[in-house]
Amino acid sequence: MCMVFACSWYTWGWRQGDQKFKANFCYLVSLKPASIKRNPIFFKKINFKGGGAFLFQFIGGPLEHNYRLKQFHFHWGAIDAWGSEHTVDNKCYPAELHLVHWNAVKFESFEDAALEENGLAVIGVFLKLGKHHKELQKLVDTLPSIKHKDTLVEFGSFDPSCLMPTCPDYWTYSGSLTTPPLSESVTWIIKKQPVEVDHDQLEQFRTLLVTSEGEKEKKMVDNFRPLQPLMNRTVRSSFRHDYVLNIQVKSKPAASQVTP
Repeated sequence: MCMVFACSWYTWGWRQGDQKFKANFCYLVSLKPASIKRNPIFFKKINFKGGGAFLFQFIGGPLEHNYRLKQFHFHWGAIDAWGSEHTVDNKCYPAELHLVHWNAVKFESFEDAALEENGLAVIGVFLKLGKHHKELQKLVDTLPSIKHKDTLVEFGSFDPSCLMPTCPDYWTYSGSLTTPPLSESVTWIIKKQPVEVDHDQLEQFRTLLVTSEGEKEKKMVDNFRPLQPLMNRTVRSSFRHDYVLNIQVKSKPAASQVTP
């Protein structure tokens, strides 16, 4: 099953202050362009946790195996000045898309992969203000119908690759999920080129609520995790650059402290 949903930091139970750290960088010629093999995803429903059948795989780049798409979600700010979970040269973007994949070669299920090293691969795509994104509008048009928590709407086919930038350049590092269970199982692949969306499209995301119908309305905004310490991790790039990618990761706990 593939899911499309909006994440809320309210479900984490905490939020810590910003910490910005410059990464240890190296450019590796051996890092190959990553590619996508896919058929359109046919969604039966779309909500904060919708579902549908799919055949969408991510291969190459820093990955040794094929990774299968499980879900994709967005993080955004209350205003256009912030919202992304990564920054470039300390520059924030108003939103960030995450496409979450799991290693279907080594593991039998997403749940198993999420708990193990190299189990997951997440592609991060920055969203910046610019021209109207025609393909994204298909998703945006459904948002008024799922304004409240736990609401559903019927949806047709959708190809998530339309949300990917054309430039093949990326940064990559080993880290964790940014939402519970925060597992240290992720190969992060952050695309260098942002995707343009217009102001009205971003505003539609800000109309979503973390509350159910009938409850006092509380908007779903600033649903991103602040930057975290790098903890001696190395960020590799597939291109020569002068940019500094500021990332979020959590320190790796001792084995006795690891909880799923």
